[in-house]
Amino acid sequence: MNYTEVSYTVFPQRYSDIVMAAFADYGFESFEEKESNFSAYIPQVNFNKDTFKELDIFRNPEIKIEYEFKTIQSQNWNALWESNFEPVVIEDICYIRAPFHPAKKGMTYEIIIEPKMSFGTGHHETTTMMVKLLLEQNIADKNVLDVGCGTALLAILACKIGAAHITAIDNEEWAFQNAKENILHNNTSQIEVLYGNISMLLNRHYDFILANINRNVLLDEIPSYSNCLDTNGLIILSGFYETDLGIINKKASQFALKFLRYINTNNWCASVYKKE
Repeated sequence: MNYTEVSYTVFPQRYSDIVMAAFADYGFESFEEKESNFSAYIPQVNFNKDTFKELDIFRNPEIKIEYEFKTIQSQNWNALWESNFEPVVIEDICYIRAPFHPAKKGMTYEIIIEPKMSFGTGHHETTTMMVKLLLEQNIADKNVLDVGCGTALLAILACKIGAAHITAIDNEEWAFQNAKENILHNNTSQIEVLYGNISMLLNRHYDFILANINRNVLLDEIPSYSNCLDTNGLIILSGFYETDLGIINKKASQFALKFLRYINTNNWCASVYKKE
């Protein structure tokens, strides 16, 4: 399958997550943040330049988007992703690598991630911060939910740390399949992988919830997260800019989620809340 790559830059940058959400609604399957712009990928058969140019986001007077198109041939797709995938070491104890990379001695946690289109390889600031915050938690024998799991990296780490039960869920078919594949790579078959969204889990309860998605989805789903989180349970959120922390905190407080702390890297933010 050939893909269309749309390289784009957003002005002002704070609207990047809104643009990404609009592109995702159109059908783009994955995104890559680069030093000064973004790349979005969509199967070529699902892309039409004329309908793309008519998206409402381009009519927003507050947002300017510059973009260009390129075709990625199917035979080059895996090579493209593999060539951009390097091992990641987080906090000197968590090593994230692809199956074609060698193991690294001295690492407490080693996670093998097949570098496909799913989000969550440890390279993006939000994933790195989620890993850092998760490593700080005592989740031994706890029930953990990874919402929008992508590669299932966070679910796999939670399992390796010692969580009793982990549910990983994503509403994208390719992420669901990739999560299952990565779970097999890591011998963490006890992780339950679901294809769908948080609405499927409203009768379940968890001690920890992990959600690394984007600002708009988080704002929509915070009420559901709170519903699924046990009293005194913790939730870690990321996928938004530091400038959006205020609106995230305000929404969280409306649903009994007390803000505890946050960390930030390159304007990206990850925050922790406790269910009161």
